[in-house]
Amino acid sequence: MASVTSLTASVHQRLADALSAALPEAGAADPLLRRSDRADFQANGILALAKKAKANPRELAATVLDALPANDVIKDVEVSGPGFLNITIADKAIVETLAARAADDRLGVPFQQDAGTTVIDYAQPNVAKEMHVGHLRSAVIGAAMVEILEFTGEKVVRRHHIGDWGTQFGMLIQYLLEHPHELDHEGGKQDGEAAMSSLNRLYKASRALFDSDEEFKARSRDRVVALQAGDAETIALWQRFVDESKIYFYSVFNKLDMQIDDPDVVGESGYNDMLEETCRILEESGVAVRSEGALCVFFDDVLGPDGNKVPLIVKKSNGGYGYAATDLSAIRDRVQNLKASTLLYVVDARQSLHFKMVFETARRAGWLNEDVKAHQLAFGTVLGKDGKPFKTREGETVRLVDLLDEAIDRATSVVREKAEKVGLAEEEIVENGVHVGIGAVKYADLSTSAVRDYKFDLDQMVSLNGDTSVYLQYAYARIRSIFGKAGDRRPLVHPELELAPAERALGLHLDQFGETLAEVASSYEPHKLAAYLYQLASLYTTFYDQCPVVKPAPAPEVAENRLFLCDLTARTLHQGMALLGIRTPERL
Repeated sequence: MASVTSLTASVHQRLADALSAALPEAGAADPLLRRSDRADFQANGILALAKKAKANPRELAATVLDALPANDVIKDVEVSGPGFLNITIADKAIVETLAARAADDRLGVPFQQDAGTTVIDYAQPNVAKEMHVGHLRSAVIGAAMVEILEFTGEKVVRRHHIGDWGTQFGMLIQYLLEHPHELDHEGGKQDGEAAMSSLNRLYKASRALFDSDEEFKARSRDRVVALQAGDAETIALWQRFVDESKIYFYSVFNKLDMQIDDPDVVGESGYNDMLEETCRILEESGVAVRSEGALCVFFDDVLGPDGNKVPLIVKKSNGGYGYAATDLSAIRDRVQNLKASTLLYVVDARQSLHFKMVFETARRAGWLNEDVKAHQLAFGTVLGKDGKPFKTREGETVRLVDLLDEAIDRATSVVREKAEKVGLAEEEIVENGVHVGIGAVKYADLSTSAVRDYKFDLDQMVSLNGDTSVYLQYAYARIRSIFGKAGDRRPLVHPELELAPAERALGLHLDQFGETLAEVASSYEPHKLAAYLYQLASLYTTFYDQCPVVKPAPAPEVAENRLFLCDLTARTLHQGMALLGIRTPERL
């Protein structure tokens, strides 16, 4: 089905045509339409046009009204203040537009054919290292953007740029070579916790030996050389670390209700064969120059405390490659082989300078241009309740899996308190506890502007009140429960009915779902979708309180129309939450 024209777009077009008719010399004019608490919409564009044309704004507003043809969308327009237009939409237009949305599986949201290809780099854990709370945001924000972009029509290629290369592997591989059973599992057990336990044990033992035994340290350094040279035995042992780590990674991502597929995991090592060529291209083209033996790229606006230019080091003076070489090679691969039109990096804001320099270098090299853009979706830090970096009482970084387990436990308690009233079985309580707990963690992250830090407060996250996923999930479940009480009444559209104020407010907000998604997809701001859904649930609560659906029973056609609004609200909540990676249980 074709996308549905929103009421905002419809009114905007009518006003723009009337403006052009009233003031032909202005050409295409923007009425600057926005939602208003004085009417359904307010148009402010006449003020700027009148100033430009040296006309009286109220007189121009009156001329625009005369040029506005009669239509079945706009019920009333009045001139307000110095020349604002307050616009009220016809009830019939609201209901008919919502009916068109309800008739479409996509709720009337446009699907842009051939929108482009976005390669999104997110969820980047490190091999042989435990995932901690710092890994949460990249995974959650990235997964949401994948869903949103795909839903709006973008072709999305996922990339998980895991840390699977570097000097520390010399120490790990050498230790495993000398202690070959350290990664073995009892009884062949291969779950995530067992994998991480083995890796942790091996890492601590190898680090202790590296720090205390000079001969082992020397052997470890030789092993780095063997790894970089592609020695078969060394590569085989390195692969064991990667495979063992993936068992652990996937168990954590599974707990986060995220799907990570093997072909999408392309770590630092995936670009090794490109590094030398990347450096050669940069040097031959003059983008990079030799400085004190290192291959560097300089920028006029990147200066150190001493006022000297701080370079991006692509290749070190000892011949080793920096992170920049890998990141630039990844850009080459994603542009030339994956045919990306957009590169989206969901990476900590503290790496902003690095990526600014990498992107500028890629532009100078011609890999990024007018047709291929790169953008860092930078995110802030997860803080504790005290507003300081989130740590355990012992000052250690918080393990991500412990955090998720605690969220599930807290949420299960909340679900259990309400379970008897709804009649949930124990199995359903446990399942819903997982969905509510993981949803709470994701929503707390996604409801905050990505670039801001936020406080991790589980008490608030699993609260039934306020801007939480639990509030939204309960709103959805409550709507679904209404249909069990509605008897033989079904959702049916009645455009002839006059709408109550709460029905109108809910209907107008439902109509903005597609526009909200388009804005979120273009600006990479998933918190705006979370804000839309919270407002939707809040407007529904007001509607439910003021507009009886089942008891006391309204007239049949009124009940049917309200059930229609309930159904469309539930579908919109369900779809919106799914795009954020959050499940909506049918009963809570």
